[in-house]
Amino acid sequence: MSARNKVAPLVVVMGVSGSGKTTIGTLVAHELGVEFIDGDSLHPIENVQKMASGTPLNDDDRWPWLEIVGQRLHEHGQQQRGLVIACSALKRIYRERIRSQASGALFLHLDGSLEVLTGRLEGRSGHFMPPTLLKSQLDTLEPLKLEEGGYKLNIDQPVESMVNEAVTKLRTIAKAQA
Repeated sequence: MSARNKVAPLVVVMGVSGSGKTTIGTLVAHELGVEFIDGDSLHPIENVQKMASGTPLNDDDRWPWLEIVGQRLHEHGQQQRGLVIACSALKRIYRERIRSQASGALFLHLDGSLEVLTGRLEGRSGHFMPPTLLKSQLDTLEPLKLEEGGYKLNIDQPVESMVNEAVTKLRTIAKAQA
């Protein structure tokens, strides 16, 4: 494995809707010099339609999606390329499902208050996840634990600060695992 790949891990940027997974994930991937994939683009159409109608997904809806997320990470790992992928990964069992496909994946948990999250959701348009489902996601969320391999990042700070902190921590964790 090259020196670059040691600091370009397989990363899942996780958190509830409105936490900044796509924005932070894109910027972190750029800083690490790796591809970014928005996990929302991997949802089967039935899931997108269900969420757009205001209906929360259940675990049966999520399993195939989580398998795809894990497979993408695994494929990049097999090719010795880093990858950053945005995926809510709200429950530990979901993160374990992803890790069953990509054992070296790290998680970057974007964590914020209800007020910050609500403000972000109300300010965006064109997304299939309505703000009304935020409460459902927060009720489902099982915060990332230290032993799960990753880092919890406070989103109530400037984007540039978030990206710098995330990249530094992820590189540190990746070097320790190498």
